[in-house]
Amino acid sequence: MATKVPVRGNLDQALRRFKQKVARDGVPSECKKRECYDKPGVRRRNAKKEGIKNSRKRDKKERANRD
Repeated sequence: MATKVPVRGNLDQALRRFKQKVARDGVPSECKKRECYDKPGVRRRNAKKEGIKNSRKRDKKERANRD
């Protein structure tokens, strides 16, 4: 699918808008995911690590809001 951004005078702003659209569509993360093959066990392990990391971040943020 092609992503189009009209250029109205300023090329820098159009490039910024294009990068934002592409990031919202998830293209960079999809490319990174498809760079190499991960075995299913490795994928599960990484997902679990990410979940632990995110829960720690969430807990830290909640503690900061309570104080």
